[in-house]
This record gives sequence, structure tokens and C-alpha cells, in this order.
Amino acid sequence: MTDRYVLDLQEVDETQLALVGGKGAHLGALARIEGVSVPGGFCVTTHAFRQIMAQAPSVEDLLDRLSCLNPDDREAIGTLSAQIRRTIEGITIPGDLASAITGALSRLGEQTPCAVRSSATAEDLPTASFAGQQDTYLNVVGPTEILRHVSRCWASMFTERAVTYRQHNGIDHRTVDMAVVVQRMVFPHASGILFTADPVTGNRKVATVDAGFGLGEALVSGLVNPDVFKVRHGEVVAKTIAAKQRAVHALPDGGTQEVEIDEQRQEQPALTDAQVVRLVHLGRRIEEHFGGPQDIEWCLVDDDFQIVQSRPITTLFPIPEAADQGNRVYVSVGHQQMMTDAMKPLGLSMWKLTAMAPMTEAGGRLFVDATRALSTPAGRAGLLDLVGRGDPLTRDALETVLDRDDFLPLLPDPAPGGPPAGGAPAPIETDPAIVDGLIERSQESIAALRRDIAAQTGPALFDFLMQAFQEHKRVLTDPLSHQAIMAGMEATWWLNDKLYEWLGEKNAADTLTLSAPDNVTSEMGLALLDVADVIRPHPEVVAFLQSVEDDGFLDELPKHAGGNTARDAIEGYLDRYGMRCAGEIDITRPRWRESPSTLVPAILDNVRNFEPGAARRRFEQGRQEAWKKRQDVLTRLRALPDGESKADETQRMIERVRTFIGYREYPKYDIVSRYFVYKQALLAEAERLVQAEVLPEKEDTFYLTFQELHDAVRSHRVDDGLVRERKETFRTYQSLTPSRVLTSEGETVNGAYRRDDVPDGALIGLPVSGGTVEGRARVILDMGRADLEPGDILVTAFTDPSWSPLFVGIAGLVTEVGGLMTHGAVIAREYGLPAVVGVDRATRLIRDGQRIRVHGSDGYVEILS
Repeated sequence: MTDRYVLDLQEVDETQLALVGGKGAHLGALARIEGVSVPGGFCVTTHAFRQIMAQAPSVEDLLDRLSCLNPDDREAIGTLSAQIRRTIEGITIPGDLASAITGALSRLGEQTPCAVRSSATAEDLPTASFAGQQDTYLNVVGPTEILRHVSRCWASMFTERAVTYRQHNGIDHRTVDMAVVVQRMVFPHASGILFTADPVTGNRKVATVDAGFGLGEALVSGLVNPDVFKVRHGEVVAKTIAAKQRAVHALPDGGTQEVEIDEQRQEQPALTDAQVVRLVHLGRRIEEHFGGPQDIEWCLVDDDFQIVQSRPITTLFPIPEAADQGNRVYVSVGHQQMMTDAMKPLGLSMWKLTAMAPMTEAGGRLFVDATRALSTPAGRAGLLDLVGRGDPLTRDALETVLDRDDFLPLLPDPAPGGPPAGGAPAPIETDPAIVDGLIERSQESIAALRRDIAAQTGPALFDFLMQAFQEHKRVLTDPLSHQAIMAGMEATWWLNDKLYEWLGEKNAADTLTLSAPDNVTSEMGLALLDVADVIRPHPEVVAFLQSVEDDGFLDELPKHAGGNTARDAIEGYLDRYGMRCAGEIDITRPRWRESPSTLVPAILDNVRNFEPGAARRRFEQGRQEAWKKRQDVLTRLRALPDGESKADETQRMIERVRTFIGYREYPKYDIVSRYFVYKQALLAEAERLVQAEVLPEKEDTFYLTFQELHDAVRSHRVDDGLVRERKETFRTYQSLTPSRVLTSEGETVNGAYRRDDVPDGALIGLPVSGGTVEGRARVILDMGRADLEPGDILVTAFTDPSWSPLFVGIAGLVTEVGGLMTHGAVIAREYGLPAVVGVDRATRLIRDGQRIRVHGSDGYVEILS
């Protein structure tokens, strides 16, 4: 019976994770790789841990209490976890278990110095490394001390940091077991960490080696700065040699101590370049075995590298799959669509099926492969110009990659052909009837979709949807629609460029476009003010809404005085805008119609902060400001040389921008309207799968692609393991941050602002809506948790159209993501809000409640307090 308690490292491999934990499984696998040296030792298996836990029934109650705690309640977690550790360390190890451990030790040599290392079943995994969450003890000597430190490793399952890590990652404490690795201690000349991919840039072709003298604890604890080497294609391409004043050495009788390094050795490299290259070669072999980039702990003993740990690097952004091994450059779709969160598989596949351009996916995000466009001089210039007008950071990121001449060489432009058939399209007239007609045709198409889809079920629904996607694309690729959008954008650019040139006026179009007609997104924000006007006179309804916690509140409203009227107003709003939500390009995200409680905070803010009739007054005020600006600009232009001509041309452009700029928002409204129709039909099929016991819950379909859901409906079979795996993968993707540009080498590039015209300490961004405002920063990442007062400045990661109801009540806007013509920028200009977007790490650098000043014309933010 005792043989189940202990396994030699040579008996262990990756398949025995549940028995020996992540560290043990990886060490066993490492020991089997040809050419890789691993110190000998054994694993005390999870069977032993479970036997110990069975002798401590009081721990069960403590675990119940622990699981109920908020992950951020550090004091309570610290108290309970310490109590659990004391209980485990106080248990006497049973005789048969103790004999098994000491018997394995005797095979190493009873007085052999050992490292005793925790190995949990939820660590060193591809999706969660748990690095440093449990304990390791070095240079432990003798059976008594080995047994004591094995107990300490079991107890370290419940260190405060390990408990907090599991709770933050949604891992049940009872699902994790602890094994312990006991290894022969090595006494290295140097040690450190090898990352087989650059942990900062993500580049899979660049390995990074951190090295110091003595034991690796000096580096891990931050006692010394390491030497850092970067290796690419078998060559050291960069290195920094640190002054290493101290090291950690083993003591003869056990334990470790810090020692001073001789002054003449302090600035000597811990490794030679040849040793670094050899180590990286070894790391590549380990990486190949495990199938992904590795974080490897190593020791150098007598010029021989001993590997004491290897774990996956879990923080790297995945690389899109490609048909060949050539260099590629990918541009983030999420940064253009103002939705950089991870998307579920159904959302990804639906967007790809309905998108206007081919897309690839990685890390739960969508990317466009820009390699072909960037491979010729004309294509490169055109793409950089287009991207740069909207988001200078994306342009700078692309230029950063392209400046490396060897990464994406230029090919000649193709030979010019004959003139395109039919010639260039005729310029679009400045005619409001064009926009009216486009909107009318869109509405007719969506009405037909709703009518025709109602009769479709089962496999026939999916055939119908494939046809519907073609109509979806036909409407969105209507040349007239594209011309209308471009007419508004080009008129904006013309006005800003020319009026700055002629009058020194920055961002003049910001004011000239206030309260432009046909802007469905700004109308959505104003319409919620009208809802507040209906609710405001009914104090009982207001009080009820303040207590709302779930989405059933609409059914409860009629029980309160004025509730029927309030419900009708909210229902009317949802009939027009209920298909919207945060992150709406992901069809799986809950729509306002599905989760109407999301709107309640914004409604209550409007009730509290505005007077009746605010929507009408806001719109009229914007219209008047735009008119005054128009008159002012034209008057000043006429006073210039050739002023009448300049004024006439400017007047035509003002009419043009006001005719078309509002339509810029409509195609997204069309897309999201169709998406909600698709979603309702797919969820009806999902409900049938639940009733047929094919799926436990209908939201499980969100973790299938469109084709996989089609197959499930046809076959009435779903791979439960696939759904579980997709859920876990999605959870890990949520923790990743996508970059604006990604290369096929895995390098993430976000770009930088090349500016020196801002005050020291200011946060630089892109100016998208003019003016300067000072106020209280409200850092809000979830619209449903908004709590705004007049004069507040909204600071958030990104804003898609669903955030526009909040814009009516704020004084300014700061976002981490965005460009000149993205939705948040358009609506900020529409409402006359000073706005700066593309501010890197704004939600982390600006604290909620701080006073800030937003310079919307100059593109920077000052933190005042």
C-alpha cells in the first residue's frame, strides 16, 4: 500500500498530473528528454496529501468559510488560511507514509541535502502557472527535517497568496491537491531563468536569459539584479551585465545564507556568451517537447546545465494560424471596433461570417492580416495613410515593424492595367434624401429578416442564415452607403485641415457637427433622457428602481404608482435600442433587451442630474452652437484674400458634413439589429437542445462555432469535453491584453506618440473632440455600475455605441482605445465633450475620484490631484 505514496522522478511523466502535481509531472517529463539533466529525486503523491487532509476534519469547515470570502478581503483570507496551515502542520505523519518517504530518501542517501518543493495539481498548467504560489525549501538535510518540510509544503497549499490566486481565478480549493517533490540539492556556480520567448514583447524567436551567481533564490527574491541576455537565431543580440553584489549559498548543515560577492567578480558575467547560446539551445529542445514557450529554471554545475523546473509561459498572446511560415503582420479588429475584450467562439465565428474582410483569430480576438497590403510601396502608403487618420498608434506600431527591413521586404507595385470598367463613381450629391433612402432600405431589409426567419427551425434555420448573411453583406457593401460614410469623413478632414491652414482654428469640425441629423447613436443617448422625464414625477418608481438587482424588474413596475407609465417608456426605448449592449460585436454578449437592468443606473443618473426637457434643449443648444460657429468661420474667411471663394467652398463642406456625418453611425446599428434577430433564432435552437438533454444550458452554445452549432442541431450530439475546454480557454483569454499590431513571431506592438509638446507628467492621447475641461475622474469599466454626477469625466477602456447614454451626463471623456472616427469620438463631438482617446493604461494611471484636466484639442490629460 505504501508504494502509492512515493514515485521516483524517473517513473513520472505529463500524464500523471493528478498524482504528482504540475511541478512533479514536468520534472518527470524533463528527465526523459535526451540531453536534459535533472537532479534525481522522488515525488510524494497526492494520495499522501489526501490522507493527511482526511485526518483534519476541521479543515472542511474552514474551507467552507474561505470559499465565501471576497478575493479582495485580504485580512479575512490571511486569518483563515493561517489557521488551515497550522492545522495541517500539526498533524503527525502516519507511520506507513513516513516510512515510504524516508525509504525513498535513503535511496538518495539519508544525509543527502535536498530541495523540498510543493507541486499542486493546479500549477504549471498551460492556462495558469501558479508560479511562486506555493513553497520551496532548499538544502534540507536528514529524515526528520525532510518530513517536517514535506508537511510545510502540504500546508503551503493554503498560503494567503495561493488562496487569493485560486479565488481570483475561480478555482475551487477542494479540486486542488498537493504533491511534494524531493530532489537532490545542487550547488551551482550560477543559476537563473530562461524564457524561450521574450516575456515582454512576446517574440517567440527571441529567448531571454536571466543569470546570477549562486542559488536562484537571489534573483527570485529580488536580492540582486540579474545579467540579462537576449538570443535570436543562436546568437546573443543584446546583453546587460549587472553589478551582482550578493548571492545565496547553501550552508553545510542545511539552509541557506546571503553572502557578499568579491568586488572584482561583481561585474563579471555569470555566464559566457557560449554558455548562454548552449542553454537556449537546450531550452528550444524542452520547448519542442512541451509544445509551447517555456519558463525554465536552471543551474550551472561544473559547466553542466541542470534543469530544475519548466513551466508554460501563460502570459503570451497567441499567434494566429497561417497557411505558411512566412512573416506576417496582423492588425487588431477590436481596436477599430472599440471592443478589445475576448469573444466567445460563437461570437468570433459569426463576426467572421458577416464581416466585410477576411479575418483570423487569436486569443479570443479578431485580426486582419495586413501582410499583402504592406508588401508593395503603393499598398503600404495607402494603408498607413488610412490607418493613421483614425489611430496614429496603430500607424506607429506598423511603422515600427516595417522599419525592420528584413521582416517584410517590399515587392514592386503591380504593373498598371487599363482604366477600371465604368470609370470612377460619380461624386455623391449633398442631398439629405440619400441618407433617408439608405436608412429606409436598411429598415425594410431588417423587417423582412424578422418576418422570414420566424418560420425557420432546425437545420433549415442554418441554411436560411447563410443566405441572410449574404443580404447582410449586400446592405453593408452598398456603394452608396460607403460613399455617404466617406463623404462625411472626408468633409470632416477637409474642414479641420483647411480651417487650421486658413484661420489657425484647431478641430473646427468638432463644433460644426454638433447636433447633426440622423445620428442614431446620439439619438439613443438623448432618448434615455426622455425616459427619465417620464419616470421623474413618480417617486415610488424612482425608489423602486434604486433597489433593482435583477432583470425581472419590468414585471414588478406596475405594482408601484406610475409604474405602468414607466414600464411603457422603458419598453419603448428597448423596442428601438434593446439590441445594443457593451461589446456588441460579440453576439453572445447580453443585449439590453435581455438584461434591461444594465440601463437602470443611467436612468437614475438622468433623473437626478437633469431637468425635464433636457434632451430637446441639448439638441437645440448643439444646433445653435454649430450655426454660430458656421457664421463665425464664414465671416472670418471672407476677410481673407480670396475670402469669398474660401467661404463658399467651406460653406459647401459644412452642408456636406452635416448631411452625412450622422449616417456614419447607422451601419453599426444595422449590424447589431440583425445580430439580435440571429441570436434570438439561435437561442431558440439552443433551448431545444437543452430540452432534448443534448446540452445542460443554452448558453453552452456560445462556446461552439456557428458550424459546430449547426452540426449539433443536425446530429443532436455535443462534445461536453470540448465545451468545458472552450470555457477554460476563454477564461484565460480574458486575462490577456491584445495589442494594436501582432506579428507572426508573436511580437505585440502598440505604437507610441512621438510628441514633445505636452507638459511633463501628462498622459498623451489622440485629440478627437475639442475643448478643455477639468473635473472629477470616474473610472468605470462596466456601464451597469455607472454612478455619475454633473461635471464628472468618464475614464474607461473603450466605448462602443452602447455607452452613449452616459455621454449626456458627463463633462469629458478619456479612453484607452479609440481613433478619430470611432464611435466614442463621433458621439463626443456630437455632444460637445472634450475627449482624448488612445491613452495607454488610462484606467490604471488615473484613479477614480482624482481631479484631472482633459485637453481635447491638444490630446493630453493632466492629473491635478
